[in-house]
Amino acid sequence: MSDSHPTPAAPRPPRRKGEPRFPDGPRADPAGDHFERRIRSFQPRRSRVTAGQADALQRLWPAWGLDIDGQRVLDLAELFGDDRPVVLEVGFGMGEATAEMAAADPGTNVLAVDVHTPGQGHLLALAEQKGLTNVRVGNGDAVILLREMIAPDALSGLRVYFPDPWPKKRHHKRRLIQPEFLDLAAARLRPGAVLHCATDWEPYAQWMLEALTGHPAFENTAPGGGFAPRPAHRPLTRFEGQGLDKGHVVNDLLFRRVPHQVQHRHQDQPPTGA
Repeated sequence: MSDSHPTPAAPRPPRRKGEPRFPDGPRADPAGDHFERRIRSFQPRRSRVTAGQADALQRLWPAWGLDIDGQRVLDLAELFGDDRPVVLEVGFGMGEATAEMAAADPGTNVLAVDVHTPGQGHLLALAEQKGLTNVRVGNGDAVILLREMIAPDALSGLRVYFPDPWPKKRHHKRRLIQPEFLDLAAARLRPGAVLHCATDWEPYAQWMLEALTGHPAFENTAPGGGFAPRPAHRPLTRFEGQGLDKGHVVNDLLFRRVPHQVQHRHQDQPPTGA
């Protein structure tokens, strides 16, 4: 009887200095120095990539991954291979909630963006395990993606779950949800599309509520205004559960893109793609 155990893969030679970590995977800095230096809302996190995550990055990235280089305007139908509506998710962590929502709504394509390499690999592996065809993983700066690579009115939704709250006052300028970001989001969301934010940092929740309430391109879907109950389609994540166990209060905000164009700082102009 032949041995049923798979033959162990030969160990890969040590990576030489300057050699990319994943030759067929996400690039370390896809946009490079092509765009202006500005305050970013994120910091790349360095943590260990497991063997399974590395395998998923190496095998699946060429087909399901996207480096955000800002060099072209995306054809979303070409990216996904169909013309289903596309929701952009900014910051997906390890991707469990993203995969669960994509599996529950196969009629919607999800472009999930993050800079955390282990999370990118984990989401790719989950998508393969669940047989999902409606997930693509973006690597890089979501602002460059929105500004340079997404056409006006191209998105059917935008999700920003548990972004970095930057709690210190001197760091508030780094928060993602700012009037300028909302201008950009409004230009890329089609009328009626929903921007869904969630945070467990109450001061940031209030900050988001004030910014969205004061923006003329969005209207609150919560009856009477204010925060909304967690909708059934947003899964309770492990991270969120840990926060709730510690007494954190999680707030959801669901704001709809109003059905008229609003001129704001030229963000409604088509992306340059260059």
